[in-house]
Amino acid sequence: MRTVSDPRRLYLVGALGLLFFVLFKLVPPGSAPDKTVMLRAAEIMASAETAVRECRNARGMAPDPENDINLTGLIGIGTSPVTTTLGNLEAKRTTANPNVAGLVARLLVDAGVMAGDVVAVGASSSFPGLIVAVLAAAQSLDVEPLLICSLGASQWGANDPRFDGLDILNCLERGPGPKGTILALAVGGDEDRGGDLPALGRKLLEDRIRRSGLTAIEEPVLERNVERRVRIYLDGAAGRRIGAFVNIGGSWANIGTDASVLRVAPGLSRVTEIPAAGSRGVLQEMALRGVPVIHLLNIKGLAVANGLPWDPSPLPRPGEGDLYTRPERLTGALAAFGGLYACLAVLILVPLRRDPKSRPGPIQGGSDG
Repeated sequence: MRTVSDPRRLYLVGALGLLFFVLFKLVPPGSAPDKTVMLRAAEIMASAETAVRECRNARGMAPDPENDINLTGLIGIGTSPVTTTLGNLEAKRTTANPNVAGLVARLLVDAGVMAGDVVAVGASSSFPGLIVAVLAAAQSLDVEPLLICSLGASQWGANDPRFDGLDILNCLERGPGPKGTILALAVGGDEDRGGDLPALGRKLLEDRIRRSGLTAIEEPVLERNVERRVRIYLDGAAGRRIGAFVNIGGSWANIGTDASVLRVAPGLSRVTEIPAAGSRGVLQEMALRGVPVIHLLNIKGLAVANGLPWDPSPLPRPGEGDLYTRPERLTGALAAFGGLYACLAVLILVPLRRDPKSRPGPIQGGSDG
């Protein structure tokens, strides 16, 4: 076997490898603009929680320190006439972390949302923390969120008739907090009309919507309900691009009735299964129209996948945590350089191969171990 007569080739490959390693260490997990808007979104959400807490205090409804352990003002009560389903208290508290807004901002960037776009938001009041997070993320990106909200809520959500989801949004609208355009309201629950609520709960929510003066959605046929919601979003966009559809919670109208929705991963999701019109919700309808979908449900999975702590106390500060530090993806430029490095290494080292005319000799000191 011939010896290598020109070690400069090996030095060159080593130098290129060192350069690649340095670039890998210098490039952050996401691009700099991503981290800037993420941090800004988290700071906006932290300020919004202060505003909501002050609204509660002004109405003599201070946060309950036993359940709202971080005093965010975004945690509801165990039961009420407008409570639609069971809920997980730890999940609700997890979504009150201001850095959830940072995650949503990153998801919107990854979806291709740009300044000047609108974001369609279909929200259940079961997760007021997620609603505030989306509003904060939208503001950090200079996009307008267009909301259709249901006021019925699961346990520990905005399920207190004395301070419901609309109260939270109105509090932010009056103050310096993040704002969204509320296009329409629905009772929510079964068939979007509170079929699973007691009569008192349905009446409370219907009266609440009527007093608000906002458009009410009361269509019990899923296909027509979805069509109406999409039309409301398009009218609200007024010709602007809908950069993404964000689903918050498990609303009948938003996720539909087909079991395929259970296979939609939390976060920015590629929705490949589109059910028939009579069973699909707004989520699948938007995907069918080519609108990127951000699915905010399965809070445990969402937190684990994105480095967010589960039920933290005290709440992390904006910009704090694995969400901002762990390397989850290389940038396109770094990945391209890696490919270039591999090609150059092969081209440089190919001439160092043994003379093809020489015959192989016995292997010295070989071992399977």
